[in-house]
Amino acid sequence: MDGVIHIPAGERGVIRLFELAMRPEQAAFLKEPGALAQVLGAETLDMEQVEIFPVTDLEDIGLTGYLTEGCGVPRAQVEEDREVLQTQEGHVLLIRSRAFDGKETRLTPADQIKLIGTYGERQTNWSAPPETAESAKPYSAPKLPPRAARAQSRRIGAVLFTVVMLLIALLIWVLVT
Repeated sequence: MDGVIHIPAGERGVIRLFELAMRPEQAAFLKEPGALAQVLGAETLDMEQVEIFPVTDLEDIGLTGYLTEGCGVPRAQVEEDREVLQTQEGHVLLIRSRAFDGKETRLTPADQIKLIGTYGERQTNWSAPPETAESAKPYSAPKLPPRAARAQSRRIGAVLFTVVMLLIALLIWVLVT
C-alpha cells in the first residue's frame, strides 16, 4: 500500500492514474458495483468517471497519447512521467475527480493498486473583459415616442398586408388563366 491519498472537497479537473498489479479477471471484477470503492477504501464512487482497461487496448497511441489527446491533460505534465507510462503493462485504473462527487475523500488503496501519477485536465478560461460598447448597456436602444412607434408599426403592417394580398391575387389570376 502506498499510503493514504487525500482528495479535497470540491476538487475538479484532476485525473489519477493507477497501475493494477492483478490478474485480468480481478481487474474486470473491479467494474462490479461497489467493488472498486471497497478496494480503494472509499465510501462511494461514480463509476461513470472511472475507467479500467488493459494498456494493450490503446495500441499505438499509448498511455501518454490517451492522457493528452483523450483526457485533455497538458503534454508538459505527461512528459515528466513518459518513461513510466510507456513501460506500463496489464490493466490501469483512471479516476477523474468527479467520481468523488465533490466530497472530501481519503483513499487507502489495496496493495495491488499503485498510484502512477496525478494529472490536471486543461482548464477553460471563462473570464472575458467587460463589455463596454454603448449598445451593450441596458436600455440603450434608440427610443421612439409612443405615437411614432405606433405609426411605424402601422406602416410596416400595411406594407406586409399589401404584399400578401398581391401574392394571393397573383395566385388566383394564375389559377384562373
